[in-house]
Amino acid sequence: MIFVTHSLPVNESGQAAVDRAALWDGLVAKANNALPFVAAMTHCEVLSRLGEDVFDRAIEVRGQALTERVTLERPHRVVFTRLTGPVLGTITNEIEGPDDALSLRFSFALAVLGVPGGSAEEQRYAEGMRTDYLKAVESTLAAVRRVTLARSS
Repeated sequence: MIFVTHSLPVNESGQAAVDRAALWDGLVAKANNALPFVAAMTHCEVLSRLGEDVFDRAIEVRGQALTERVTLERPHRVVFTRLTGPVLGTITNEIEGPDDALSLRFSFALAVLGVPGGSAEEQRYAEGMRTDYLKAVESTLAAVRRVTLARSS
């Protein structure tokens, strides 16, 4: 089982400030269509809506077809639960901290089917996921900043 958690500050000096509401809107946009945010993803399609804050989507990451259930826990957390595919588990994106010190945390607990826990293969997969998700968090923050700047202009 792969466990990774990492937090990035949302607002660093010299960058346009992003508030909690704008950050949440960015996470919701990423949940609905992750292609602009996750470079390793080549397909993302909402399959069905199970309620206002729950939907299933089909994705393809690194050539692997997966189905995820997305749960929006307004206004602070998005949970992606892998339902089908060769990698099962949960990925979470969370807004943390007070308004003047926001951070965005991503965490995942994943099992790669057919790969022994603690093996070199699992460690390589974990590092690739960590790199992909760091890039996704950074691109999400950059996209939210662009939207925030456009609104204030």
